[in-house]
Amino acid sequence: MNYYLRLFFLLTLFSYTNFFGQNKHTLSGTVYDKNSNETLIGVTIYIPELNAGTDTNEYGFYSITLPEGTHKVQVSYLGFTTQVTEVVLSKNTTKDFKLIEESESLEEVVIETNIEKLNIRTPQMSVNKLSAASIKKIPVVLGEVDVIKSIQLLPGVTNAGEGASGFNVRGGAEDQNLILLDEAIIYNASHLFGFFSVFNNDAIKDVKLYKGGIPAKFGGRASSVLDIRQKDGNNKEFKLTGGIGLISSRLTAEAPLFGDKGSFLIAGRASYANIFLALANNENRVGFYDLNFKTSYKLNDKNRLFFSTYFGNDDVSFENSFFNSYGNFSANLRWNNIISDKLFSNLSAIYSRYNYDLQLEFVGLDWLSRIDNYNLKYDLDYYLNDKLKFDFGVSGIYYKFNPGEIRKLTPESSINEDVLDQKFAVETGIYTSLEHKISKNLTAMYGLRYSYFNRFGSQILNTYANNLPVVYNSSFGIYERAEPTGQVSYGNKESIASFGNFEPRFALSYQLNEKSSIKTSYNRMAQYLHLISNTTSATPLDIWAPSGEFLKPQIADQYAIGYFRNLKNNTYNIEIESYYKTVKNRVDYINGAELIAQNTIEREILNGNSRAYGLEFLLRKNKGDLTGWIAYTLSKSEQRTLGGRAGGPGLNNGDWYNTPFDRTHDVSVTGNYKYNDKWTFNANFVFQTGRPVTYPNGQFQYNGLSIPTYSTRNADRLPSYNRLDISATLTPRNNKNRKWQSEWVFGIYNLYSRRNAASISFGVNNQTGANEAERTSIFGITPSITYNFKF
Repeated sequence: MNYYLRLFFLLTLFSYTNFFGQNKHTLSGTVYDKNSNETLIGVTIYIPELNAGTDTNEYGFYSITLPEGTHKVQVSYLGFTTQVTEVVLSKNTTKDFKLIEESESLEEVVIETNIEKLNIRTPQMSVNKLSAASIKKIPVVLGEVDVIKSIQLLPGVTNAGEGASGFNVRGGAEDQNLILLDEAIIYNASHLFGFFSVFNNDAIKDVKLYKGGIPAKFGGRASSVLDIRQKDGNNKEFKLTGGIGLISSRLTAEAPLFGDKGSFLIAGRASYANIFLALANNENRVGFYDLNFKTSYKLNDKNRLFFSTYFGNDDVSFENSFFNSYGNFSANLRWNNIISDKLFSNLSAIYSRYNYDLQLEFVGLDWLSRIDNYNLKYDLDYYLNDKLKFDFGVSGIYYKFNPGEIRKLTPESSINEDVLDQKFAVETGIYTSLEHKISKNLTAMYGLRYSYFNRFGSQILNTYANNLPVVYNSSFGIYERAEPTGQVSYGNKESIASFGNFEPRFALSYQLNEKSSIKTSYNRMAQYLHLISNTTSATPLDIWAPSGEFLKPQIADQYAIGYFRNLKNNTYNIEIESYYKTVKNRVDYINGAELIAQNTIEREILNGNSRAYGLEFLLRKNKGDLTGWIAYTLSKSEQRTLGGRAGGPGLNNGDWYNTPFDRTHDVSVTGNYKYNDKWTFNANFVFQTGRPVTYPNGQFQYNGLSIPTYSTRNADRLPSYNRLDISATLTPRNNKNRKWQSEWVFGIYNLYSRRNAASISFGVNNQTGANEAERTSIFGITPSITYNFKF
């Protein structure tokens, strides 16, 4: 720790040495959308003659220190007209900018990524940014616009299966992704068991995916951060936006409050598949709904309050014998404070909840589970001078885990009622990072985060001989559950286990010229929560569990290097990145593991290590009638789970084996063509190597039963996955002459009706007695039509 403190001190001293003796002043302010007064994230503030610039932060604030004099300031943001303003700096100056959209129609900008001039110089790498407008243009199943499906088209990101809403980043598991909606943690990002995501595109302002080089302010997950920000709401005039699709519709309203001091946004979305099922006399029911709300109030020029909330739920029932309900709720109260022209702060109080309810009437079972967390965080941005910017902050999260309550649905039920042990934990973090312009061509970013996790009672835990909950049976060559030897009771606030980890971050950018640069990064991440699941894609039934005596925190180390180049005045961009990632304490399950209603999960798992490495390529075309990108990833993701103190060789004989999310080849091509003011055409093609699975490789007879034998773990694969989607957008020509604007979107998902395998099951043909394999596919060719409007 002393080493890092000395390093920060020396860098700060060096920056002050460069700063003093020069007559400089600070230009700061906020950048807004002129039509709505919505703050804009990631706007480039650039001074061409000085080759200096900065970006607005997550709240639209910027600050830059410049020499005294007159400067031309260029403010640019994709989808908006670039503004060039002459600023006279004779003292510290506050100046806000209001940008104008390039188009008022629904067909706005197709692609938005970090393609400004500063993307070459900044050390930030392994980051992809998408706007709500770009996401809206990507064809998806049944015409429902989807954030998660859109990021799966980026390099290094793969899907968790056909129709699933989960995603895997650089060979990581789904639970290793930190998903944030206005800073609130989302634990299950899917509707209808993964067919749609919980994010309403009409309520979203900004989507940013960090695959590597993750800033020190983020922690708690080992693989990636998906940071989604909601719109603040229009404080200029009332606006109405919506859409009507085949199975769901949405409506968003936003308007000013208290004159121009405040605003609100409310967005609702609901499915109506139940109506069609009822008309068809089908007793099954399936549906979802969600609600986004956000309001803001400007206390004065330096202080602003925000409150946002999200609520979503799914209800599924089959023939009145199966009922399932699950959903997320989050709320965030936030205070932005511009302390000075160099110092910006944000204080947030956040609550998140995920709950699950399963009822099986044929056995009289009602199972409920839930996770709650309360988060308080304080972040500050300090723009010291033109060479150095500091970020620092603290956070604390209180977790309450209710893994399951088993109840009787009826008094006649034979179900044994039970309540699984509740678990409690606190995760705290403190961080500091700085972006340092060392020279004209060399820029660095240093960061250090310290996280501390404490799991505490009240709880009664089992003890085991030699402290081993899993033992190796050498006679049968298998791992077995150890029998408890006793119990230990922990009081209400007594610590069960605690962990502390330093998480250093480092990134470096060397600008070869004005068009290209080389970047490298390293980051360490500690993850203290684990998703207990033996499925490839997360399901509502999955349970989150905290680290403890036997469930150790995951520690990830990732190294990356990349080459970045802008071509033809940013018309094209090329990004090539290579990465190597290791994760310690990645759990896997013994053969025959029982995870449902499991109170002693330590008897089902072994701790192992995983590694992932790969090469990513991204070519983007950002200007012209034809825009889009080509993404290709060549990668490997493996795990090794040794027996350790439990003895034996480990799972898969101690050899490395493919993780369930290993995809050797991943190709996606996305194109958008503006034919004229009336028609726009969009398409995307996806190819992926098949997902690893374990197939039976033989069978033997025992007491008249046919017992299958299996190949080594994840040694086989499903067939390769590929799909072509197309869509066409029709915009009436009279849109520009009226307040009510609309468009029709016609789409076809899986154009050539590829029967991609969601799974392959093996069994015996009842008539012939022969073994057979059966492929399960979810979607064939699927047409859609959606009517979008705004007023």
